[in-house]
Amino acid sequence: MPAAIRTRDLSKDYTVGFWRPRPYRALDRLSIEVAPGDVYGFLGPNGAGKTTTLKLLMQLVFPTSGDAEILGRPVGDVAVRRRIGYLPEHPYFYDHLTAEELLGYYGQLFGIGGADRARRVSAMLDRLGIGAERRLQLRKFSKGMLQRVGLAQALLNEPEVIFLDEPMSGLDPLGRRDVRALILQLRDEGRTIFFSSHILSDAEALCSRVAIVAKGRLAAEGRLTDLQEFAVQGWELVLSGLSPAIVDRLRPRVRGVTHISGDRFALDVPADGRPEHLLSELTAAGATLVSLNPVRETLEDLFVRRVAAMGDGARGPVEAHARH
Repeated sequence: MPAAIRTRDLSKDYTVGFWRPRPYRALDRLSIEVAPGDVYGFLGPNGAGKTTTLKLLMQLVFPTSGDAEILGRPVGDVAVRRRIGYLPEHPYFYDHLTAEELLGYYGQLFGIGGADRARRVSAMLDRLGIGAERRLQLRKFSKGMLQRVGLAQALLNEPEVIFLDEPMSGLDPLGRRDVRALILQLRDEGRTIFFSSHILSDAEALCSRVAIVAKGRLAAEGRLTDLQEFAVQGWELVLSGLSPAIVDRLRPRVRGVTHISGDRFALDVPADGRPEHLLSELTAAGATLVSLNPVRETLEDLFVRRVAAMGDGARGPVEAHARH
């Protein structure tokens, strides 16, 4: 079975500068492969090359070198277009239309017949939690509601591969939860989801595999659990019902104790501290567990370290092009 998405040495240069135009490398020899049915997280800080990659896959811009395939076909294949969905980072719609009218218009572009189109539009708006608002002009929608409409148009043609650029952008906590649930439902339906994000928690909750890009280059790729950078470095154990005497006995066994309020404390337990044993001991003494969270290097920490390791030469003017 061919990969759902594959890139080989994909690169993109833009021309920058007014008086002395020169090429600037936004994406540098990206090679990744996404298996069918995966939820693949494309992670990186702002300006890392995530949106450039998605635009190349959508052929909104064209590569300087390298190539890409979707569902075993070149990205420009017209037949493949019917089998994919795309949500840009900043979707812009005809704001004088209602949500129903907009999706009906996109349905016509896909060649979906009248009765089937009306059914799909109604079902998709229901799925995205857009109720009576569907009859309002889009200019009256909040950013979060427009993001939901964008998701609806990306799914209207029942695509096999779905590209989402920062899909959580502008959503409140409930909206983020709903989109996470939707992505997992799409995965369970056998669809492939490729989404970009700069938020590690989204990737941890959703992804089969991730690629991390920095300064236009691939910095790491694989399962989050297999990436050494995200190995557990300790545990944050929050409990209530701890007496001062118990807290004093704990101090030599943990890296730190933080008093939150009243009888609630946060314990910084080292990675080899076996938090389950400590938790069992403390609950037997009358304490109540509030939360237990692994402590890992953050995605932001990884970005800073990898970008620093790459140095200034990781991305910038392409001198070989500039000389010509």
